[in-house]
Parts: sequence; C-alpha cells; structure tokens
Amino acid sequence: MQNEKVALFIIFGGSGDLARRKLYPSLFRLYQKGYLDQHFAVIGTARRPWTDDYYHQIVTESLSDLQATDEQVAAFASHFYYQSHDVTNAEHYVVLEELAKKLDQKYELQDNRIYYMAMSPNFFGTIAKHLKSEQILTEDGFNRLIIEKPFGHDYQSAKELNEQIRASFAEDQIYRIDHYLGKEMVQNISAIRFGNNIIESLWNNRYIDNIQITLSEALGVEERAGYYETAGAMRDMVQNHISQIATLLAMEPPVSFSATDIRHEKIKVLRSLHIDTPEEARRNFVRGQYGPATIDGTRLEGYREAEQVASDSKTETYVAGKMEFENYRWAGVPFYVRTGKRLAKKATRVDIVFKQLPMNIFKTVSDDDKLGDNVLTIYVEPTEGFGLRVNAKRLGQGFETRPVDLDFRHSAAAAGNSPEAYERLLLDALNGDSTNFTHWDELSQTWKFADVIEQVWAETTPTDFPNYASGSMGPEAATELLARDGRHWIYDPTQALPKE
Repeated sequence: MQNEKVALFIIFGGSGDLARRKLYPSLFRLYQKGYLDQHFAVIGTARRPWTDDYYHQIVTESLSDLQATDEQVAAFASHFYYQSHDVTNAEHYVVLEELAKKLDQKYELQDNRIYYMAMSPNFFGTIAKHLKSEQILTEDGFNRLIIEKPFGHDYQSAKELNEQIRASFAEDQIYRIDHYLGKEMVQNISAIRFGNNIIESLWNNRYIDNIQITLSEALGVEERAGYYETAGAMRDMVQNHISQIATLLAMEPPVSFSATDIRHEKIKVLRSLHIDTPEEARRNFVRGQYGPATIDGTRLEGYREAEQVASDSKTETYVAGKMEFENYRWAGVPFYVRTGKRLAKKATRVDIVFKQLPMNIFKTVSDDDKLGDNVLTIYVEPTEGFGLRVNAKRLGQGFETRPVDLDFRHSAAAAGNSPEAYERLLLDALNGDSTNFTHWDELSQTWKFADVIEQVWAETTPTDFPNYASGSMGPEAATELLARDGRHWIYDPTQALPKE
C-alpha cells in the first residue's frame, strides 16, 4: 500500500490508562486508513503478568467506541504482543530484544522502531539507558523515542532528564509530545496567520492590543488528584500547553513550513519571553483553588474534598497571568493566559483583541460610548472554528453601532471525522516529522519562565484557598489582573449575552 508505514512500536506502560484511552484507538484509526497494514507490530510492556491473548482482549475493549467490524478488530489486535517487564532489570531487555527481532522478521519491519514512554517520567532515563546498553537500538532502521509530559518538575530536573535521554538518543530522534499541538485548530493558527495577508499584516503591536488564551475545564481533578497534588495548574497546563500556543501566536513567519524552520522561529521567540522578577511574578500571576458549590440542585465537591488531596492543600487548580515577549513585533502587547478546573464551561480558545480607533464618530449601544472591541477568536474545543467580531450599524433608523459576530464552525460531522490529536502525532512520528513536537530548547525556556512563579508561590502560603466556587470562571483576582491594565476577559460564559 502506497501510504503504509513500517515500524515496530514498543510501548512502555502498555497496560496503562493512556495506552487504552489514546494510543490503541489512535493506532487503530491509522490501521483503518491504511497507514498501518501488514508491516507493523506492537509490543506492550508492563509489570503485570499478562498473556498475549489477554492483551488482545484489552486492546479490543479499548476500541469499543469505534466503528469497526469484529474481523477488522481481530486482525488489528493480532499484531499486538505482550511482555511482562521490569524496566530496571537489564535481563528483561534481553528478552525484549529477542521478541523484537522475531517480530521484525515476521512482519518485515526493516529495523524501524518507535519507543513510547507511556509511564512515570521517573523511569524515562532508566529505559533510555537500557535501550542503548542492551543494544535494542537498531543500526539499519530508524529509532524514535516518544515522551509524554511531565518532562521534569522544574528546569533543573528537566535538564537532568534531558541529559540522561540524550546519552542514548540524538535530539532529532526524540519526540516530546504535547497533544495540544495535534489539535486541529491549534495547527490552524499557522494557517490563519501565514495564509492570509489581511491577518498577518495586522499581526503586530501597532494593531493588536492584547491576546487572551483560555483553557477552561468544567470537570474537577477527578481520578488525577494524586498527580495533581504534585503538579498543580502551572506545571500541568501553563508551562507546556499554554506556552506552546502562545509561541505559535508570537513567532515570526518561518522561511518554509518545515520542522527545522518552524522550530527555529519558536525557539527564537521564546528567547524573547520576559522572565519575571519575583516582584513581577507576584503582580502578574494569580492562583486559585476551587471550592464546593451547588448548581441546579447538584452539589459539586471542592478540591480539598477529593480523594488523595490533603484537607489543607495549597495546590492551585487555577492560574491566570500575563506573558510578555520583548521583541519588535510584540513590545507592549500582553498575552493574558488562564486555565482552571471546575470552571463554568469547557472551552479552549484564543481571543486576539485589536486596538480601538482613535475616535468614535458614531453613537453606540453601550453606555460608555466606546466602540466594541474587534476580536478575532480561534475556537479550539469543544467546537472548532473562527469568529470575528466587528462593529456594524444597528438595524433601523439612526447610526447607532453594535458588535456583530462573523462566525464559522466546523460541523459536528466534519469535526468527528477529523483525526484525533494522538492519531496525528503518531503519524507524524512515523513520518519522522517533528514539526508538532517540542524541542529541548523550547522546554528549557518555558521551565525558566515557570520556575520563577513557582518559587514565589512556594515562599508564600495562600490563606484564601479555596478562593473560587465550582461553576464560576475563577477568583476575582483574575478579573482584577486585567482591570488593572484597563482591560477585561473577552470570554465569560457566566455573563448573559447582550440582546438586540
């Protein structure tokens, strides 16, 4: 088949939640589309003493929500093999290599191997070391390592982890996954910027007043409470997902749409990211923790009531703050970011707010006699599309103006048929395309940025936690953060929409 990819996947953590929820369904979708066919195999490893047959059952169950025939699922699952594996035991890697060689011959895999770290980051360095020392890395085919976050706990731990992995893999063999970079509308940021002269010509501090990035979640921490207690919203969302989106919005046009040129521009703009002083961090960043609330007769528990969470936990479930890029294009333009658990509505979106005209010659519907903000919105999820808010004449006599939204959304059917983020990124890794993965130089800059804020927070104990109710849009301090600059959050689902 023309598009068929040839490779052996070795998934460390093959029995885990990530593998079941994301990796197996994504691999199956690639199989349905012909990217994987006869010449692929998967080895799942974990401590559990499973058989191949039981492993096939697990893989089959993970595909229950997908449209497929029993015959197709069985054929797909037959390519999966299981090995009970202790990642710290060198002898287990010898057995792993024997199985890998056997499958390479059986499926004609050309020594192409993808190693997927779907387990605790504490073992990443150990696994990488043994892959090299036990000579599992092949000489003739490709060897690519996919790593999940969290990549370190701070800059120093990330640097040490990177050095451990680089002892076995070159930088161009390492694929640090950030699944937000696989989302349709995050990838569309580049298309709307660099594919439209009307947009790119206005994409600077002469015309843009501020940019707002919102990653709002309606659910609480749920079963991730144990992890969340060690991470918090800053490490879980801001240092990686939000920083990557901000980078795509802020970077200069690349020479070409290639991994090398895009990475060059991303690294360059991140070097211009202002690292706050401790005093600036106190002023520019707000943290919060959700408390209980009763909505429509249903009680929602507070963060401190969740299992594995201390009754006096100081872990933040909400962050809002201001990022600034010190370069010619963005000087004076704040990037306001926020993310939180148990907020009013699930939404990931970017709002680009344009500057006001120097004067208003019209009457307006609003009380302050100001024109409404021109806003370009990129809807990432749950709906996907674009919106542009402009001012137009109100229907009827006179020349009062009002904001009008020009809106485009992908249909549910189109969005449903679009590749899921992990599907896109797995195919990119098979193709050796690192465009939508994170380079160490990017990570190092975002960790340095986040570390200052984390250090300031570590030195001061929040006395007002919990400081926002479940179902709200976060603490009042987040609203005050923008009000202090004479601005406001564009997206607020708790406010009623104005009526015509």
